[in-house]
Amino acid sequence: MDRIDVRLGADATSSAPALILRPWSPADAADLVELYQDDALRRWTSSAVNDEASAARWIQDQQRGWEAGDRFGFAVLEAQAAGAEGQLAGHVVLKNVTPGASSAEVGYWTAAHARGRTVAPRALRALTNWAFTAFPGDGPKRLELLHQVDNTASCRVAQKSGYELITLLPAAPPAYPLAGHLHVRDRDR
Repeated sequence: MDRIDVRLGADATSSAPALILRPWSPADAADLVELYQDDALRRWTSSAVNDEASAARWIQDQQRGWEAGDRFGFAVLEAQAAGAEGQLAGHVVLKNVTPGASSAEVGYWTAAHARGRTVAPRALRALTNWAFTAFPGDGPKRLELLHQVDNTASCRVAQKSGYELITLLPAAPPAYPLAGHLHVRDRDR
């Protein structure tokens, strides 16, 4: 898939601007470092972004996913006038994409300044719609969203985005020290 041409959007709301979703770029490194100063973001993500070098490595990992065709990470930006890119507001990703597999996984995070403004659910809906249309035929028919049980904000995002809570997952330390929720969205829904 040609990552250069992929650009998604989400409509504005009465209290928040439209969103632009596009593949991560090396030019995003400084902004990524700034966003990762947020303790909440560090708590819920598994990546360590401490400086521009680690941000550059993280962005390179996102780009390798596009090249391999198994992970599609998008920077989420607030739109400005005439569709220009504004402030970085978050990240959404379609991962574990395997041709012929019936499911893939989605994930997301939101910058501190963008929380509470429906950025995550709008971006996740745009990613979900793209995932179900960009990979016809042998693409995923089911998308899974996992989060720890104590991440109530992620649970709300999942529900607002049409992902149904299916089951409680047991803890699996050290990677998953607490139990989690599995939410699912099917293509035909």
